[in-house]
Amino acid sequence: MNYLKTAIKFYINSSIHVALSVCSFLKITELYLGLPNNEWLLNFVFFGTITAYNFVKYAGVAKLHHRSLTNNLKLIQIFSFCCFLLFSYYFFHLKQETLFLIVPFGIVTLLYAVPFFGGFRKNLRSISYLKILIVSLVWSVVTVILPAYDYGLEKLDLIKTLLMALQRFLFVFVLILPFDIRDMKYDAISLQTIPKRIGVKQTKKIGFIILSICLVLEFLVDGGMNFSKSFLIIFCTTLFLLMRASEEQTPFYSSLGVEAIPIVWWLLLIIL
Repeated sequence: MNYLKTAIKFYINSSIHVALSVCSFLKITELYLGLPNNEWLLNFVFFGTITAYNFVKYAGVAKLHHRSLTNNLKLIQIFSFCCFLLFSYYFFHLKQETLFLIVPFGIVTLLYAVPFFGGFRKNLRSISYLKILIVSLVWSVVTVILPAYDYGLEKLDLIKTLLMALQRFLFVFVLILPFDIRDMKYDAISLQTIPKRIGVKQTKKIGFIILSICLVLEFLVDGGMNFSKSFLIIFCTTLFLLMRASEEQTPFYSSLGVEAIPIVWWLLLIIL
């Protein structure tokens, strides 16, 4: 049992789970827009997500405690370096036009973790409310705009693609709320997340309103009956997990349960 728990912790802490979630969103976009399978882009996104998330999570820790890192963290560093090498390999095999879209968001990710203003003491993550907006924007661009752009926007319904990107932005916004609720007691006072600013109850109300907008957008996108059925299941599941979120949630509630929603959504579409 301890081995299983250790494996799950490594799976989550090494960002494999979040990378699968991002890739699931990308596969969902392919199904909705009728895009062909793009393994180069999928692998780039998978290894890029692991590289970026682990850099954001552990860069500061490694700098401060590089001589006393735990074996688990050292393993994650080695794993992240291998993922970075694979990410670089797939990066240079993408279309040149696609790279022009990727680079600006790579810079945003870097500035999200590295202090560059306020006397080099603050990064983008430390700015109130900016964290949730940046993450939602990057996820929507990477999982909707990027695959559509790589395939060729001129071949697609532009309105449908933009509506999907907006829905993805709002949906990811809602998925982040249970994490912000969980982290309320750990976040610095200066980091004014939505739950810290307006409280858990009001945060859940906002989440419900945004999810309802996502539901309306789903019917505007009009992927078909099976797509709508799948989203209704995901809508109810997400709402349930949001309403049950609390500061005292179990360790894997958000990091495993909430983060798995895109994976479940993709599997539902495959089954249906």
